[in-house]
Amino acid sequence: MTHSVATVLPLSAVPLYVQIKEVLRARILDGTYASRSQMPSEHELCAMFEVSRITVRQALGDLQKEGLLFRIHGKGTFVSRPKAFQNVTSLQGFAEAMSSMGYEIVNRLQRFRVINADRHIASRLHLPEGARVVEIHRVRMLNRAPVSLEVTYVPEALEKRLANADLVTRDIFLILENDCGLSLGHADVSIDAILADDDIGAALQVEEGSPVLRIERLTHCADGTPIDYEYLYFRGDAFQYRMRIDREKKRRNARKA
Repeated sequence: MTHSVATVLPLSAVPLYVQIKEVLRARILDGTYASRSQMPSEHELCAMFEVSRITVRQALGDLQKEGLLFRIHGKGTFVSRPKAFQNVTSLQGFAEAMSSMGYEIVNRLQRFRVINADRHIASRLHLPEGARVVEIHRVRMLNRAPVSLEVTYVPEALEKRLANADLVTRDIFLILENDCGLSLGHADVSIDAILADDDIGAALQVEEGSPVLRIERLTHCADGTPIDYEYLYFRGDAFQYRMRIDREKKRRNARKA
Protein backbone atom coordinates (compact mmCIF):
# COMPACT_ATOMS: atom_id res chain seq x y z
CA MET A 1 0.00 0.00 0.00
CA THR A 2 1.34 3.42 -0.93
CA HIS A 3 0.64 6.51 1.12
CA SER A 4 0.89 10.16 0.11
CA VAL A 5 2.39 12.73 2.42
CA ALA A 6 -0.25 13.83 4.92
CA THR A 7 -0.58 17.47 5.83
CA VAL A 8 -0.01 18.59 9.42
CA LEU A 9 0.32 22.16 10.62
CA PRO A 10 3.56 22.74 12.56
CA LEU A 11 2.47 26.19 13.71
CA SER A 12 -0.95 25.08 14.88
CA ALA A 13 -1.89 25.30 18.58
CA VAL A 14 -2.78 21.61 18.31
CA PRO A 15 0.31 19.45 19.00
CA LEU A 16 1.65 17.52 16.01
CA TYR A 17 1.11 14.12 17.60
CA VAL A 18 -2.56 15.00 18.23
CA GLN A 19 -3.02 16.04 14.59
CA ILE A 20 -1.45 12.77 13.44
CA LYS A 21 -3.56 10.77 15.88
CA GLU A 22 -6.75 12.35 14.48
CA VAL A 23 -5.73 11.62 10.88
CA LEU A 24 -4.94 7.99 11.70
CA ARG A 25 -8.11 7.58 13.75
CA ALA A 26 -10.21 8.85 10.84
CA ARG A 27 -8.50 6.41 8.47
CA ILE A 28 -9.13 3.52 10.87
CA LEU A 29 -12.80 4.40 11.32
CA ASP A 30 -13.49 4.91 7.60
CA GLY A 31 -11.83 1.60 6.71
CA THR A 32 -8.75 2.98 4.97
CA TYR A 33 -6.81 0.91 7.49
CA ALA A 34 -9.00 -2.19 7.74
CA SER A 35 -9.63 -4.18 10.90
CA ARG A 36 -6.74 -6.61 11.63
CA SER A 37 -4.56 -5.05 8.93
CA GLN A 38 -1.00 -3.96 9.67
CA MET A 39 -0.34 -0.26 10.07
CA PRO A 40 2.51 1.45 8.21
CA SER A 41 5.79 1.21 10.10
CA GLU A 42 7.02 4.06 12.30
CA HIS A 43 9.58 4.87 9.60
CA GLU A 44 6.85 5.07 6.95
CA LEU A 45 4.67 7.25 9.17
CA CYS A 46 7.59 9.59 9.86
CA ALA A 47 8.05 10.05 6.13
CA MET A 48 4.33 10.35 5.51
CA PHE A 49 3.84 13.14 8.05
CA GLU A 50 7.37 14.57 7.87
CA VAL A 51 7.78 14.39 11.65
CA SER A 52 10.08 12.70 14.16
CA ARG A 53 9.73 9.14 15.41
CA ILE A 54 8.94 10.41 18.93
CA THR A 55 5.92 12.30 17.56
CA VAL A 56 4.68 9.23 15.68
CA ARG A 57 5.12 7.05 18.75
CA GLN A 58 3.04 9.46 20.84
CA ALA A 59 0.21 9.30 18.32
CA LEU A 60 0.33 5.50 18.07
CA GLY A 61 0.52 5.17 21.84
CA ASP A 62 -2.66 7.20 22.30
CA LEU A 63 -4.49 5.12 19.69
CA GLN A 64 -3.38 1.97 21.49
CA LYS A 65 -4.81 3.32 24.75
CA GLU A 66 -8.10 3.98 22.96
CA GLY A 67 -8.16 0.36 21.80
CA LEU A 68 -7.93 1.17 18.10
CA LEU A 69 -4.47 -0.37 17.67
CA PHE A 70 -2.53 -3.26 19.17
CA ARG A 71 1.12 -4.28 18.94
CA ILE A 72 2.62 -7.71 18.33
CA HIS A 73 6.24 -7.85 19.45
CA GLY A 74 8.57 -8.28 16.52
CA LYS A 75 5.79 -7.95 13.94
CA GLY A 76 4.42 -4.41 14.20
CA THR A 77 1.25 -2.48 14.92
CA PHE A 78 -2.17 -3.69 13.80
CA VAL A 79 -5.72 -2.29 13.64
CA SER A 80 -8.02 -3.61 16.33
CA ARG A 81 -11.55 -4.72 15.70
CA PRO A 82 -13.43 -1.49 16.55
CA LYS A 83 -15.91 -1.64 19.42
CA ALA A 84 -19.37 -0.25 19.07
CA PHE A 85 -20.57 1.66 22.11
CA GLN A 86 -23.79 2.84 23.70
CA ASN A 87 -24.22 5.73 26.08
CA VAL A 88 -26.05 4.68 29.26
CA THR A 89 -27.04 8.22 30.22
CA SER A 90 -30.18 7.96 28.04
CA LEU A 91 -32.74 5.17 27.79
CA GLN A 92 -32.42 3.74 24.29
CA GLY A 93 -32.82 0.38 22.63
CA PHE A 94 -29.73 -1.19 21.08
CA ALA A 95 -30.81 -0.76 17.46
CA GLU A 96 -32.03 2.77 18.16
CA ALA A 97 -28.58 3.74 19.47
CA MET A 98 -26.52 1.84 16.88
CA SER A 99 -28.54 2.92 13.84
CA SER A 100 -27.97 6.56 14.72
CA MET A 101 -24.22 5.88 14.37
CA GLY A 102 -24.57 4.20 10.98
CA TYR A 103 -24.43 0.55 12.04
CA GLU A 104 -26.60 -2.10 10.41
CA ILE A 105 -28.65 -3.98 13.02
CA VAL A 106 -30.52 -7.25 12.49
CA ASN A 107 -31.89 -9.58 15.16
CA ARG A 108 -31.97 -13.37 15.07
CA LEU A 109 -35.05 -14.46 17.01
CA GLN A 110 -34.16 -17.61 18.95
CA ARG A 111 -37.15 -18.02 21.22
CA PHE A 112 -40.61 -16.56 21.79
CA ARG A 113 -42.77 -18.32 24.35
CA VAL A 114 -44.98 -17.83 27.38
CA ILE A 115 -43.67 -19.28 30.65
CA ASN A 116 -44.48 -19.26 34.35
CA ALA A 117 -42.30 -16.62 35.99
CA ASP A 118 -39.96 -17.84 38.70
CA ARG A 119 -39.72 -15.96 41.98
CA HIS A 120 -36.97 -13.59 40.82
CA ILE A 121 -38.56 -12.59 37.49
CA ALA A 122 -41.98 -12.22 39.10
CA SER A 123 -40.65 -10.00 41.88
CA ARG A 124 -38.86 -7.72 39.41
CA LEU A 125 -42.05 -7.27 37.37
CA HIS A 126 -44.21 -6.93 40.51
CA LEU A 127 -46.15 -10.07 39.63
CA PRO A 128 -47.10 -13.10 41.76
CA GLU A 129 -44.75 -16.06 41.48
CA GLY A 130 -45.86 -18.34 38.66
CA ALA A 131 -47.57 -15.53 36.72
CA ARG A 132 -47.46 -15.95 32.95
CA VAL A 133 -44.85 -13.84 31.18
CA VAL A 134 -43.48 -13.64 27.64
CA GLU A 135 -39.86 -14.76 27.27
CA ILE A 136 -37.95 -13.55 24.20
CA HIS A 137 -34.38 -14.51 23.20
CA ARG A 138 -32.74 -12.50 20.42
CA VAL A 139 -29.19 -12.40 19.12
CA ARG A 140 -28.35 -8.84 18.08
CA MET A 141 -26.27 -8.76 14.89
CA LEU A 142 -24.07 -5.69 14.38
CA ASN A 143 -22.94 -5.41 10.73
CA ARG A 144 -23.88 -9.12 10.40
CA ALA A 145 -21.73 -10.28 13.34
CA PRO A 146 -23.24 -11.35 16.69
CA VAL A 147 -22.58 -8.76 19.39
CA SER A 148 -25.17 -9.49 22.09
CA LEU A 149 -27.76 -11.94 23.36
CA GLU A 150 -30.91 -10.28 24.70
CA VAL A 151 -33.21 -12.20 27.06
CA THR A 152 -36.42 -10.29 27.74
CA TYR A 153 -39.40 -10.85 30.05
CA VAL A 154 -42.63 -8.86 29.78
CA PRO A 155 -46.17 -9.46 31.16
CA GLU A 156 -48.35 -11.91 29.22
CA ALA A 157 -50.83 -9.13 28.39
CA LEU A 158 -48.35 -7.91 25.76
CA GLU A 159 -47.98 -11.29 24.03
CA LYS A 160 -50.23 -10.67 21.00
CA ARG A 161 -48.75 -7.26 20.21
CA LEU A 162 -45.19 -8.57 20.46
CA ALA A 163 -45.97 -11.75 18.51
CA ASN A 164 -47.29 -9.64 15.61
CA ALA A 165 -44.42 -7.12 15.75
CA ASP A 166 -41.25 -7.16 13.68
CA LEU A 167 -38.77 -8.50 16.23
CA VAL A 168 -36.12 -9.01 13.54
CA THR A 169 -35.44 -5.33 12.89
CA ARG A 170 -37.12 -3.37 15.71
CA ASP A 171 -36.25 -2.63 19.33
CA ILE A 172 -38.69 -3.85 21.94
CA PHE A 173 -38.64 -0.34 23.44
CA LEU A 174 -40.06 1.10 20.20
CA ILE A 175 -42.63 -1.69 19.97
CA LEU A 176 -43.79 -1.04 23.54
CA GLU A 177 -44.12 2.68 22.84
CA ASN A 178 -45.50 2.72 19.29
CA ASP A 179 -47.45 -0.56 19.07
CA CYS A 180 -48.55 -1.01 22.67
CA GLY A 181 -49.11 2.65 23.46
CA LEU A 182 -46.94 2.63 26.57
CA SER A 183 -44.91 5.60 27.76
CA LEU A 184 -41.51 4.48 29.05
CA GLY A 185 -39.99 6.38 31.95
CA HIS A 186 -36.75 5.09 33.42
CA ALA A 187 -34.66 1.95 33.83
CA ASP A 188 -32.61 0.48 36.65
CA VAL A 189 -29.36 -0.92 35.26
CA SER A 190 -26.72 -3.20 36.79
CA ILE A 191 -23.49 -4.09 34.96
CA ASP A 192 -21.10 -6.93 35.72
CA ALA A 193 -18.94 -9.53 33.97
CA ILE A 194 -19.52 -13.27 33.76
CA LEU A 195 -18.07 -16.25 31.93
CA ALA A 196 -20.05 -17.49 28.95
CA ASP A 197 -21.89 -20.80 29.36
CA ASP A 198 -22.72 -23.10 26.44
CA ASP A 199 -25.85 -21.22 25.37
CA ILE A 200 -24.30 -17.75 25.56
CA GLY A 201 -21.12 -18.95 23.85
CA ALA A 202 -23.08 -20.49 20.99
CA ALA A 203 -25.22 -17.37 20.54
CA LEU A 204 -22.26 -14.97 20.55
CA GLN A 205 -19.86 -17.33 18.74
CA VAL A 206 -17.30 -17.28 21.55
CA GLU A 207 -15.76 -20.14 23.48
CA GLU A 208 -17.38 -21.37 26.68
CA GLY A 209 -15.70 -19.58 29.59
CA SER A 210 -14.98 -16.41 27.60
CA PRO A 211 -15.59 -13.14 29.51
CA VAL A 212 -18.93 -11.53 28.68
CA LEU A 213 -20.39 -8.19 29.75
CA ARG A 214 -23.78 -8.69 31.42
CA ILE A 215 -26.36 -5.92 31.72
CA GLU A 216 -29.40 -6.42 33.94
CA ARG A 217 -32.05 -3.83 33.07
CA LEU A 218 -35.52 -3.26 34.49
CA THR A 219 -37.49 -0.69 32.51
CA HIS A 220 -40.49 1.11 33.98
CA CYS A 221 -43.40 2.95 32.42
CA ALA A 222 -43.71 6.67 33.07
CA ASP A 223 -46.04 5.90 36.00
CA GLY A 224 -43.37 3.69 37.61
CA THR A 225 -44.86 0.30 36.66
CA PRO A 226 -42.12 -2.24 35.74
CA ILE A 227 -42.79 -3.47 32.23
CA ASP A 228 -39.61 -4.96 30.69
CA TYR A 229 -37.03 -7.07 32.53
CA GLU A 230 -33.92 -8.02 30.55
CA TYR A 231 -30.53 -9.66 30.66
CA LEU A 232 -28.20 -8.40 27.93
CA TYR A 233 -25.02 -10.38 27.27
CA PHE A 234 -22.37 -8.59 25.19
CA ARG A 235 -19.17 -9.83 23.61
CA GLY A 236 -16.36 -8.11 25.51
CA ASP A 237 -14.26 -7.69 22.37
CA ALA A 238 -16.97 -5.98 20.34
CA PHE A 239 -18.92 -3.59 22.54
CA GLN A 240 -18.69 -1.15 25.41
CA TYR A 241 -21.04 0.97 27.48
CA ARG A 242 -20.09 4.59 28.12
CA MET A 243 -21.32 7.13 30.62
CA ARG A 244 -20.57 10.67 31.72
CA ILE A 245 -20.31 11.50 35.43
CA ASP A 246 -20.61 15.17 36.38
CA ARG A 247 -18.73 16.13 39.56
CA GLU A 248 -19.29 19.88 39.17
CA LYS A 249 -23.04 19.40 39.47
CA LYS A 250 -22.57 17.75 42.84
CA ARG A 251 -20.36 20.61 43.98
CA ARG A 252 -22.95 23.21 42.93
CA ASN A 253 -25.68 21.37 44.79
CA ALA A 254 -23.47 21.15 47.88
CA ARG A 255 -22.83 24.89 47.78
CA LYS A 256 -26.55 25.62 47.52
CA ALA A 257 -27.23 23.43 50.57
